[in-house]
Amino acid sequence: MMDKKVLVAGSGPTGLAMAAGLEKHGVPFRIIDKAPAPGGESRAMIVHARTLEMYDQFGLAEEMINRGIILNNVSFFNEGKRRARFNLEDIGEGLSSFPFVLSLPQDEHERIITDYLKRRNIEIEWETELIDLEETEGTVKATIEKQGSRTIDEYEYVAGCDGVGSTVRKSLDFDFPGGTYEEMFFVTDLVSKYDIDGVQVHLFEAGFALLLPVRTTGSVRVIGLVPENIVRQAEDIGFEDIEAYLKGNIGITASKVNWFSTYNVHHRVSENFRRSNVFILGDAGHVHSPAGGQGMNTGIGDAMNLSWKLAEVIDGKLDREALATYEPERIAFARLLVNTTDEVFKAMVGSGSVFASLRGFILPNVIPGLLNYKRWKKMMFRLVSQIHIDYNQSDLSKGRAGRLRGGDRLPWVPYYDGDNHDALKSFEWQYHLYGQTSVEMRKHIKKSGIELHEFNWTAEVRSAGIKKNTVMLVRPDGYIAVIDNENNVERFFEYVQTYLKGF
Repeated sequence: MMDKKVLVAGSGPTGLAMAAGLEKHGVPFRIIDKAPAPGGESRAMIVHARTLEMYDQFGLAEEMINRGIILNNVSFFNEGKRRARFNLEDIGEGLSSFPFVLSLPQDEHERIITDYLKRRNIEIEWETELIDLEETEGTVKATIEKQGSRTIDEYEYVAGCDGVGSTVRKSLDFDFPGGTYEEMFFVTDLVSKYDIDGVQVHLFEAGFALLLPVRTTGSVRVIGLVPENIVRQAEDIGFEDIEAYLKGNIGITASKVNWFSTYNVHHRVSENFRRSNVFILGDAGHVHSPAGGQGMNTGIGDAMNLSWKLAEVIDGKLDREALATYEPERIAFARLLVNTTDEVFKAMVGSGSVFASLRGFILPNVIPGLLNYKRWKKMMFRLVSQIHIDYNQSDLSKGRAGRLRGGDRLPWVPYYDGDNHDALKSFEWQYHLYGQTSVEMRKHIKKSGIELHEFNWTAEVRSAGIKKNTVMLVRPDGYIAVIDNENNVERFFEYVQTYLKGF
């Protein structure tokens, strides 16, 4: 199997994003999953702006938006009465070409990417399970079971996208510190006459519930806490056990239950994300509260970070040492995310007068009030959409110009005929020039063989934080590698010489 350079274990959103990134660079790989077929449940629903920006590099964003629902508003209810309503339309206006929050069921999400891969003759191998790994000199031996038969195949690299119970992580013997909350959650999709046109947050003495519209099934997604008395009384909890609870606290009834499941929330981050030629991504490396719909989006971000690095190392375009940046770039955000969502979770499920006050007054009144201010709206969008993630401390990040630093996401700038993110669809290294630069810099760029994209310096460029006459070397995943506005040719030359072996 060494004709396949990379083994991708797991075909959830993280594994599929990894596959799309490798395919874009023409790297031969194999993607396997122990499940018998694609999942048919909606599960993760929220797709954020940064994820859509990355999918737009593959031409997939438009289809996802067409199949999903843009969430235009969020309403806060306390004890059955609506206390506040906040408009989400264009919450990220001026910050992204996708200034909204998208609701898209996970099964639809996965189908879009699977179809994309099929059109490129990439098939997922179902009922194919990774049993064990053994690292050897420069390769990884993978024991794989398919239809009752086991083989040992060799790969240059393995990407473990195989979920919380990851065989890859366990094979590496990585500790997975953290814990599991005692509280039990439920998630269900209901066919109902209940009127919903956006996100609804219901807060009440017994707990809370979140409601979202689901276009593809004509149903309503409900996520919430299973009451303690039901957890104590029922061994195998079904929808019938919480039916009266939902009707009494929210007023929702179901004519049909498309699916129902209960689960416990974990908060864990693996001690490492990489050893030698083996990597872990997504839930295999970090799992946390669903607060903010961050989990799936973070796993996709892991895949987009790693896929181009692996592909270019395999192709000889990138120094192998660059692979060492995957873990520090992604694990720092994973740890921050787990800690943040942990605090939000505790606030939502905590008992006592302080938590009751938080749920009963601050969440439905103070927060929507703050979000009526443009500054707070932008701050919240940056945080939740993941466009704020940076790799400033990475070895692959150099330079500074104004408030922008190497490692920042390339700011989005609209132009009359498109935007500066259109250039990222190549998923390749590229230079960006905003204004003018020196003859020496132009000579360096031409000699490097890296494509140059020139942009007029406009009021929108200035508003995005880009200083006049700034030159950037931009990574394939849309993050700034090197930035300078003082014609420092040497800084760019040294970077290309150090990392970009194929240019």
